[in-house]
Amino acid sequence: MTWFALPSRRRAMALFLAVATSAALLPLSASAQAAAPRVKLTTSAGDIVVEVYPDKAPKTVENFLQYVQDKHYEGTVFHRVISDFMVQGGGFTADLKQKPTRPPVPLEANNGLKNDRGAIAMARTSNPNSATSQFFINTVNNANLNAPNPDGYGYTVFGKVVSGLDILDKIRATPVGDQGMHQNVPKTPITILKATLEK
Repeated sequence: MTWFALPSRRRAMALFLAVATSAALLPLSASAQAAAPRVKLTTSAGDIVVEVYPDKAPKTVENFLQYVQDKHYEGTVFHRVISDFMVQGGGFTADLKQKPTRPPVPLEANNGLKNDRGAIAMARTSNPNSATSQFFINTVNNANLNAPNPDGYGYTVFGKVVSGLDILDKIRATPVGDQGMHQNVPKTPITILKATLEK
């Protein structure tokens, strides 16, 4: 016993064309309309490519990309490396002089992105709205940094490493020591030679 009538070949083709046409008229998703920007960090240890998400952290991403465009990161070092935590850079030259920055950006930590291994986030002081140019890349899953941890605010994740996790692991394994007031400084500087927006 047949519960529904199979369409004829002509009706089937008409139905297929109608569905295909309707699908073609549907608006593209945000991710399909514009791919997430990618930035290549060319370092003395190798290349790291990060993908950033303006839909999740618009002010943070705009700020980061402006520093990239301004070539701020060229010649800065990863000045703080803690193997089972994170690597931090973007603010100091090899002689540990801090570069001038633009005004800070507001915290955008409560955006659903997590401080998991490979995630890039903004460094800040105890003031949640103090992030400027410095960022860190998580070398392990750091749930203790996700909003509202550890201080009621969290740390803003705005992207992730999509290429170069092996370079991240190379950086995290570098010997470190203290230099003046700075702790966990690589004994051999690891420099960001340039940061470029990939097309």
